[in-house]
Amino acid sequence: MTDRPELAYGSWPSPISIEMAVAGALSLREVRLDGDDVYWTEARPDEGGRQVIVRWNEADGPVDVTPPPFNARTMAHEYGGGWYAVDRGTVYFVNLDDGRIYRQARGATPEALTEEGPYRHGDLVVDTRRNRLLCIREDMSAVAGHEGAESAPPTDGSRGPEPQDLLVAVDLATAKVDVLTSGYDFYSTPRPSPDGNSLAWLSWRHPNMPWDGTELWVAGIDDVGMPTEPRLVAGSAEEAVVQPEWAPDGSLVFASDRTGWWNLYRLTAPTAGSADERTVAALAPMEAEFAGPLWVFGMRWYGIAPDGTVVATAQAEGRDYLWMIPASGLPERIEVPDEQIDSLVVGDRRVAFIGSSPTEPRSVVLLDLAIPGRRVLRSAFEVTVDRAYLSQPEQIEFPTTEGDTAYALYYPPTNPGMTAPRSDRPPLVVMTHGGPTALATSALDFGQQVFTSRGFAVVDVNYRGSTGHGREYMRRLDGQWGRFDVDDTVAAARYLAERGDVDPKRMAIRGGSAGGYTTLCALVLHDVFGAGASYYGVGDLEALARFTHKFESRYLDRLVAPYPEGVAVYRERSPIHFIDQITRPVIVFQGEEDMVVPIAQAEELVASLRERRIPHAYLPFAGEGHGFRQAPNMRRSFEAELSFYAQVFGFGLADPIEPVSVEFL
Repeated sequence: MTDRPELAYGSWPSPISIEMAVAGALSLREVRLDGDDVYWTEARPDEGGRQVIVRWNEADGPVDVTPPPFNARTMAHEYGGGWYAVDRGTVYFVNLDDGRIYRQARGATPEALTEEGPYRHGDLVVDTRRNRLLCIREDMSAVAGHEGAESAPPTDGSRGPEPQDLLVAVDLATAKVDVLTSGYDFYSTPRPSPDGNSLAWLSWRHPNMPWDGTELWVAGIDDVGMPTEPRLVAGSAEEAVVQPEWAPDGSLVFASDRTGWWNLYRLTAPTAGSADERTVAALAPMEAEFAGPLWVFGMRWYGIAPDGTVVATAQAEGRDYLWMIPASGLPERIEVPDEQIDSLVVGDRRVAFIGSSPTEPRSVVLLDLAIPGRRVLRSAFEVTVDRAYLSQPEQIEFPTTEGDTAYALYYPPTNPGMTAPRSDRPPLVVMTHGGPTALATSALDFGQQVFTSRGFAVVDVNYRGSTGHGREYMRRLDGQWGRFDVDDTVAAARYLAERGDVDPKRMAIRGGSAGGYTTLCALVLHDVFGAGASYYGVGDLEALARFTHKFESRYLDRLVAPYPEGVAVYRERSPIHFIDQITRPVIVFQGEEDMVVPIAQAEELVASLRERRIPHAYLPFAGEGHGFRQAPNMRRSFEAELSFYAQVFGFGLADPIEPVSVEFL
């Protein structure tokens, strides 16, 4: 047996480069099926984050559909999604630069379908029976500060006018736009029935987010294509319905969390000659999540085959499983190696989705239900290193405050070519996901593996409020954001330190957006962590409540307190008012064009750290918004964070990277 070289944790040379982590940031989303073709979208960091629609078939392989400079992306509801639809070879997509919908016939140049205007579109669906495109239109004309708006932004602290959500139809022959319904704060998921005689959609009102409560509506369609006699068939302010889909028999399938878990239900069509009454039946009821939070348009967790078979993904025990639910008969598990499954669509005996596992990257996967095996059509990145270097996650449960249990994925340091002194323990990086209504998954992430292969331990915390563990677990963060999430990250770190896995004197916490808020709160409230890294983190909850975009403008009413009535709570929970309690080194990353967490919050934090001579580093990035999309900026943030930890915790780096300048260290 060959002795391995001995180096301090954190100093290990690794074949997993920062460049691999950046390349791994290629985002694969929105799978669609159209005849023999499979479509998906790719956000490419090396093209400045441009979103490209890609088509695959047996004859051609993967082919780019969207020519530069077109960027198939929308900012509707700020986070976008549902940015394209395809029907018989013709693609319809939203272009980011002008917000217009374009039509692109196969092999042709995109042509504008909608007029210029203060509009943002999302959730595109083709209504083939009526030769029209259904979508959500966000009318920005009343929004102060938006181009074309008649008024300036308010200076009295009020939110001012909001964009108006509309469910619209765009005639594909004349480009005429008809408003099908309006009046709710938000709409999503328009679904025309196969016979063209009915329309289903979701709507909800402030202060709800779509995972708090939505309403499922069904209406008939008259001779001119307008909804008639709309009926509320499921959902409420306390029941979250997502992804309605019509089955071939005319029934309507949807996901609801009415039992505390997102399960599938079937709303049957009334029989001929009967009263117009429908019944709702559960499909494969179980303590598992057949859906998740509708953060963006176009999210799909299941599909329905032409014979009525439902193929669905369900999350349980910290991972996803694939299920086949026949129109009659018992549900059956489909065995696949994928532990995370997104964007699932179903065609004629074919299933396509984005799949991943702890050892395989996010990939576009195609299954033929009649033939065993799976095909990978495209991967987010290529795994060119020995998989022995990949740290495998351990699902851990640990006690936390209020007698509760929280969950996390623990990744030990892993490098078959290195070892550390026997008496040494590795530094720990605690990762806090955004949202906070989101979750950490076991999908292969080279961003985590950059740390673990260099001798860091990593724990990715699914704190209370995360999804994947039922509605009750998600609801535990209500009124407790900035407390329970912080308690759970601290508890995870202490659990691993007490278990002997990590060095309690070298524990860092990092996170972006809501995870950045948790990071800053942890540094304010506790002395457990020796350093922190905040990526566009929320520092001022009151400013977030007052100035953030419409989709999240009332999000904090449930997580913190109703605003402005609970303004005192907002101030008590805002790190910006207690920066003087941050005594540990902090590195701050911020996009200069961030509309969710404005750069002013980051600069106020940095100014306070500088005034009190707390060791810190600050990296603002031009051209970046809420989340980094450009490869050079992503690369530099990785380098700077590694350099920061090395300087703070006192070890050398094997990588020849440009060190970050840490003031007062």
